[in-house]
Amino acid sequence: MELIEEFTYHAMLKPPVVVGAGPFGARMFFDVTEGTFEGPRLRGRFVGAGGDWALVGADGFARLDVRGQIETDDGAFVYLSFHGLLEMNEKVVAAMNGGETEFGDQYFRTAPRFETGHPRYAWLNQSVFVGEGRICAGFGVAYRVYRLA
Repeated sequence: MELIEEFTYHAMLKPPVVVGAGPFGARMFFDVTEGTFEGPRLRGRFVGAGGDWALVGADGFARLDVRGQIETDDGAFVYLSFHGLLEMNEKVVAAMNGGETEFGDQYFRTAPRFETGHPRYAWLNQSVFVGEGRICAGFGVAYRVYRLA
């Protein structure tokens, strides 16, 4: 098995809507306001509604539940969804208050899934992906996404 870096994406988020603590942890919603995808086979931007319905557990990890749509630079539409884990360590907490982290500063891993009806991007429907993330300044996130070959 081989990991092939396919693209990176950046997204800007609104500050969270704190739904509150429930039986499974503290639920927060982060609205995606804008974002871009860039790679040799996929380039585009986020369109329409999207966000992360994160659940922060007592174990110090956020369980991510992200959904959104992208429009490629050639006019195709792709649905994106993923689950993942974000370690809410000191660097992440500091970054959420105005700083940023680097890849590897925290455990921030995702399993993206893509859906599209466009034949040019059918490979997205037929591949398994993993990603690593980081917190960016200005309330953003960045991900490097790899295809398992």
